[in-house]
This record gives sequence, structure tokens and C-alpha cells, in this order.
Amino acid sequence: MEITWKKIALQDKEEISSYYKKMPVRNCEFTFANNYLWAPFYQIRWGVAEGRLVFLSGEGDFSVSFPQGDMPLGPVVEALLAYFKELGKAFRMHLVSPDQFQELEALYPGKFEIAYNRDKADYVYEREKLLTLAGKKLHGKRNHINKFKGNYPDWSYEPVTAENEEECLELAKRWRTLNGCEEDEEKSEELCVTMNALQMREALDLRGGLIRAGGRVVAFSLGEPCGEDMFVVHMEKAYPDVQGAYPMINQQFVEHETEGFPYINREEDTGAEGLRKAKLSYYPAFMMEKGTVTVRQQF
Repeated sequence: MEITWKKIALQDKEEISSYYKKMPVRNCEFTFANNYLWAPFYQIRWGVAEGRLVFLSGEGDFSVSFPQGDMPLGPVVEALLAYFKELGKAFRMHLVSPDQFQELEALYPGKFEIAYNRDKADYVYEREKLLTLAGKKLHGKRNHINKFKGNYPDWSYEPVTAENEEECLELAKRWRTLNGCEEDEEKSEELCVTMNALQMREALDLRGGLIRAGGRVVAFSLGEPCGEDMFVVHMEKAYPDVQGAYPMINQQFVEHETEGFPYINREEDTGAEGLRKAKLSYYPAFMMEKGTVTVRQQF
């Protein structure tokens, strides 16, 4: 069958989201907001094959996502294999979870293999632990928060709104300068996505929160529900010289915006040593592994 691939547009939100509801996943990439915001950087297009949603990434080697939906998996996999064969390219499926790979293995024993990438694994935490920071392991986080509150007795938490959006954008621009984003393409792309997310949060149904201290915005965060029991934090920025700003926005955003979701997904570390250390310091409940699926050579 011929698959029609389309660029992601805002008007596609309802249709794309409907497939996620049919097959909820815990992978941070599989939300409409994430798809839409990152599509220009990864040349992402989408299509429906045999009743399932599939994304095609044209960055580097062509690759498709695991098909989302509740129709039988076999027919869409056959259609995708045929599509790659027609292109004369090796079959690749990206961001595949262990559970999803087991579905493929059950249908095609021994046909596929998967290579997991630690840099792309999502950090997933229990909401209650991020909220209370209880226990000896998180004692240091509580100290940072208490010191912040002592240094800034006038601090407050606010949802991000049209009234304070510009202040968040100013923080993002300052963060870009302080972190040398002009010389780092990956950081530059991330800041572009963050600023677009701030300005489009209502259209994309993103929840935003900020910390104000000393009369200025010192940290903000953006996220959304992902699946049935998980909330994903997509962006979090704070002034690095404001001690305790990151632990504060982490805890306060969880408290105010994520009620009803037992798990918080704080995305991957991209292999950055400092980011990995910071994410591990909160002791994740588990890692959401993701890998690349290819066809075994004997096939």
C-alpha cells in the first residue's frame, strides 16, 4: 500500500492525539506537542498505515516510529517493510520500548534485533518522592530548597500566563547566553523549541509554572500528561546563579501541575555528564528504555 506522509500541522492535533489514546505509552516523545515542536529539526512527517499512526524521520537514515493504535500490528509492519524495500533503504524503527519490541518479537520471532541507547532513556520518578523529597537520599535537595526559601522570603509560584510569558522568554534568552547556545547546535535547537513552547502553550495544551523571587522570574517549567499514569516535564530552565532555583521549580511544578499522575517523566539526559548526574541525584523509580530496531542480517 502507498503511505501518504504529511508535515505536522496544528490542525492535526486531534487526529494524532486520538491514536495515543488508543495505545497509551510512557515514552516522552509520543505527545502531539513534542511531535509538533521538534518536527522541523528532525524532518518528521506522519501518516496512517493499516489503521495505525506512524512517524517518519528523514534526519540521517530514514527511520519510522513504532505504529500507534489498536488495529492489528502485522499488516502495518508488512507495509512499512515494503516501503523501505521500495526505497532501497534498510529498515529502521526508532524509539522502540522493550514492551513494543516484545510485540514485534511475538509476531516475527528472531526477525528483528534492537539496540538500546542509554543517552535516550527517560528518567521516570514517583510523583510522591519528587513532591515530599522524603528520606536520607534526598536530604540535600531539601536543604537547597530551604536555603532558597531563606534567601528569598518573598518567593512565589505562578502558572505561566499571557501576563508573565514575556518574563519567561527573557529568562530563556539569558539562559541561552549564559550556556553558550550560539556555539552548540543541540542547545540552540532546544532553546528554540522551549521558546516556541512558551508562546504556543495554550494551542498545544501545555501546562506551565514559574518561580518568582526578588521580584523577577528565576525559573520556569513546561509539561503535559503522557499516557494514563504519567506526566512528562518537557522543559525546565532556571538562572544557574540562583542557588536552589532548579530544585524549587522541580518540586513546585510537580505540586501544582501534576496531581493525579503517579509518575513523572523528566526525559533523557542526551549523554550530557552534568545532566545525567543531576537526574540520577533524584533517584528515578525506573528508566524508560528506547532503542533502534533493524532486521537481522540472516533475513
